[in-house]
Amino acid sequence: MVPAKTTGRSRPAYKCSECGWTTAKWVGRCGECQAWGTVDEVAGATKVVGLKSSSTGTAPVRPARRISEISRTQVGNRLSTGLAEFDRVLGGGLVAGQVLLLSGEPGAGKSTLLLTTANSVAASTRRPVLYVSGEESVEQIATRAHRIGATSEHLFLADTNDLAEAIGHLDALGDDVALVIVDSVQTMASADVEGRAGGVSQVMEVAGTLTRLAKARGVAHCLVGQVTKESTVAGPRALEHVVDTTLALEGDRHTTLRLLRAVKNRYGAAEEIACFEQTDAGMVEVPDPSVLFRASREAPIPGTCLAVTIEGRRPLITEMQALVSHTKAPNPRRGVTGLDSARVNMLVAVTDNQSGLKLWEQDVYAATVGGLRSTDPGGDLAVCLAIASASAGFPVPLDVAAIGEVSLSGDIRRVTMLGQRIAEAARLGQRRILAPPGARDAVSHEKVKAEIVEVATLLDAVRAVRKWAPREPADGR
Repeated sequence: MVPAKTTGRSRPAYKCSECGWTTAKWVGRCGECQAWGTVDEVAGATKVVGLKSSSTGTAPVRPARRISEISRTQVGNRLSTGLAEFDRVLGGGLVAGQVLLLSGEPGAGKSTLLLTTANSVAASTRRPVLYVSGEESVEQIATRAHRIGATSEHLFLADTNDLAEAIGHLDALGDDVALVIVDSVQTMASADVEGRAGGVSQVMEVAGTLTRLAKARGVAHCLVGQVTKESTVAGPRALEHVVDTTLALEGDRHTTLRLLRAVKNRYGAAEEIACFEQTDAGMVEVPDPSVLFRASREAPIPGTCLAVTIEGRRPLITEMQALVSHTKAPNPRRGVTGLDSARVNMLVAVTDNQSGLKLWEQDVYAATVGGLRSTDPGGDLAVCLAIASASAGFPVPLDVAAIGEVSLSGDIRRVTMLGQRIAEAARLGQRRILAPPGARDAVSHEKVKAEIVEVATLLDAVRAVRKWAPREPADGR
């Protein structure tokens, strides 16, 4: 490593030998202890080329403490939002001084979710909760609040685009504030920084100031972040590094289902999800979302298979669907919704190689149900079985679920949290579960009342499902 170059000149410094007072120029009398003739020149801090800051330290405002001296009571208990699903994503609730960034597309329900949360916290703690909006007036917010029943007397609303005024609202409520919500960080601006609201400098200044305020006072702050057309948080990428937790509210605009996903969380597990349903009465929790991601039908049809995917630490039953159609086009089409397109293309090739269904001359479409986006490799086997079922015309029985990752060689591999996946499938009534070798050892047979069928290859899984099919294909394929 090449050492940094230093300049020959150093900043002059003078220090009192009696009290340690320092000054940049010599004086005959100490400015601290008023002693005469005690100020002498000392070696100044040498500047490094390319760095503006000096290597000389200053006395810390809060000295370093041993971790053994900090008790759990000083850290503080988590603050429940009153929404069990929201608390799940946060890792058990809000931590004192935590700064949370919630992003999502317009109309996803960010403001409604946080307004519901603000009302719940205010009602349960009976402490002030401040909701500051830079997008709507107080009257507009109150209209939505009355519609969803957010009418706690401890919930305070304010509308401003000035950061100093927003801090003034917080100061006026005293030191007992439970939660602060700012909607949104891109609409706030500081008079001390040049640039328009939403610009890089303004966004970083607003976020940095609110973060320092949250840490100093121990009050949790929730910031709403606008998104771009690529569904990323508008503004500098560094904004996500400043905050403690980044949440994304996802959902198809044509459905009422909303998924709250933890993208980053310093106080809990990342990629944890919670499910809500957007209604006229606000955001309603969905404690058992598995029923939303599978279709309801009385008889099985070709092209569908149930999988158990993991979202965060939660197993979800997800229906994988496929449609295979003959085409005369030289380049068959591959359409994918809710899944990784590159992985689906690989699974199509593996299924074709293992089963010999001639998928190279057929259009293949694959999708999930309910608008769920899944990248979990544990759903590979279900996708392959759905494609084979659609192509060959045999239905996968309704009581069958498939779990496993499919390799390029067609082998079925174990996936994470295999025991939890099997238990979830059995809980929801799946009587036969296709799983990788060794799956029986991962579960408690006293709790799982289902037949676990271990399959080593994709061909073994296809043969097992064909044997269970309630009827033979009508076209004789």
